[in-house]
Amino acid sequence: MSTVRDSVLTRGARGLGALVCLLLALIGVGWIIRDLAIAQHGADVGRLWLGEAPRPGEFTAWATSALDPLLVLGALVVAVAALRTAVASTLVTGALLSLAAATALLRIPLVWMLGAGWLQGLDSGLMARARLTALVQLALAIALIMVCAAGRRRDGTGGRGVHGLPAPESAAYGVVRAVPLAAGPGAPGSPFKGPAVTVAVLLGAAGIAVTGWEIHWWAQLGGEIYAKGLFGDASVFRALLQPPVHWQAVALALLALGAGAAALRRTAWSRPAALTAAALLCVHGAVALAFAGHTGKLGRFAVLPVRAQLELGTAGFVVAAGLAALIAAARPGVPAAVPDTDAALAYGAAPGEARPPHAPPPPSTLPPGW
Repeated sequence: MSTVRDSVLTRGARGLGALVCLLLALIGVGWIIRDLAIAQHGADVGRLWLGEAPRPGEFTAWATSALDPLLVLGALVVAVAALRTAVASTLVTGALLSLAAATALLRIPLVWMLGAGWLQGLDSGLMARARLTALVQLALAIALIMVCAAGRRRDGTGGRGVHGLPAPESAAYGVVRAVPLAAGPGAPGSPFKGPAVTVAVLLGAAGIAVTGWEIHWWAQLGGEIYAKGLFGDASVFRALLQPPVHWQAVALALLALGAGAAALRRTAWSRPAALTAAALLCVHGAVALAFAGHTGKLGRFAVLPVRAQLELGTAGFVVAAGLAALIAAARPGVPAAVPDTDAALAYGAAPGEARPPHAPPPPSTLPPGW
């Protein structure tokens, strides 16, 4: 018998969360369209996302990176899930919070980067719009967190019968309903044990691998140079809305390790968190492999230095682990328990009627007018 009681998002909270997600998606689409407009060739934007550095129009800069179309797609998927009542509230809450966490982590450094002196050579109006975009997206991420916190209510019966069913009208002494058995161990929407362990191992290993490389670069480059790649510098600037290279790696490692820990505990929100982290890791590793292919490193893999081989091997592992974690996290989780509507048992309506198990005995003297 399950004692798990779910907390649900109200219909208004779901609608507001979907609206915020749509706003996030529209902002991202606007900047992607802007990059397509300034590109000399339409394929230049795709080459930019794959790690190359084609030149945009004169006196301007690219705005998006490979993570931006993924964030747009994620926001649209979460908006649709929030509007579908068939999707469990725990999954919707996890999806909203995961999108908020990813957006916030990837936009925080832009607040100080886009106001730095080393970017003053760019169009001031473009810089102001990009910085305003980062601030608005951060505010929308906070709004998603507030919606999840304020829009939750306990999934009680609400004045209805046991387990949300209408209370029956009967002249019998009492009505006993069979308590529904849970369809599986854990809260509705939580992963089963096998997929949960798989996701935890894959995301944990990928997160540790990315973290290990960041520790290596910190030791190799020194704190001062590493800080430029962590907090932003002209030497690592590629696009207005792209976080610094080391910040991006650390943020994705945090998301992966957090989602892996949640999957290990089999929390109800671990599946959307794992999907978010796994998708971002896939793109992160795929961009590194695409850039290596463009520069010819993949074709010369056997003759590369050991460190370069390890870098490419780590990128390939991150992509493979991300894809496998995506598949495992996308598997259906524990379904909600459905009570048996035919399990209503009345007793006391006829002399000598058998009393159902666990039902209290009727009084020896029935009340007047019974």
